[in-house]
Amino acid sequence: MDDDLDEALGAVGPRLRALRRQRGTTLADLSTTTGISVSTLSRLESGARRPTLELLLPLAKAHGVTLDELVGAPPTGDPRIHLRPVTRHGMTMLPLTRRAGGIQAYKLVIPASSARREPDPQTHEGYEWLYVLNGRLRLVLGAQDLVLSPGEAAEFDTRVPHWFGAADPEPVEFLSLFGTQGERAHLRARPRPAPPGETDRR
Repeated sequence: MDDDLDEALGAVGPRLRALRRQRGTTLADLSTTTGISVSTLSRLESGARRPTLELLLPLAKAHGVTLDELVGAPPTGDPRIHLRPVTRHGMTMLPLTRRAGGIQAYKLVIPASSARREPDPQTHEGYEWLYVLNGRLRLVLGAQDLVLSPGEAAEFDTRVPHWFGAADPEPVEFLSLFGTQGERAHLRARPRPAPPGETDRR
């Protein structure tokens, strides 16, 4: 039993690191959110610090996961998948995968209000693949300003500054696959047309 417990606790660090990296969050950002020092967070992720309930509770809340997911608790026999949506940066993310590390799948919903937001491109390690289900997705990728319609996809290196938003006054739904490994980017989307007489970027 002790060996099983040690094995479970030993897997927490890599899960914490994977969760933080897939969200593009720094240790400093996570420290501000949870009140846990950067050095303690770093030691937890490396396995040098044994996780405790007092540390795992705020981390689970910050990452939008359950304690069971953090410690890799065995299934209870219920075959249903209890997905918990998370709202961040004005969009709702529904995780479609339950394991830490590897390819992570999400369904994202961006409200129409984001069409009026000024893009704020971000960078982080990894590769991302997008597929639009409904609405039109505005993708700012480096110097490119693109629009993806339903059925169109994009794949890119997330070290390139990028930002997502609704291209029209309608919400947009799309699938996202994110991983730390993948092929180089290839895009299949049209540049966003500028409305006649409009000189300002939304």
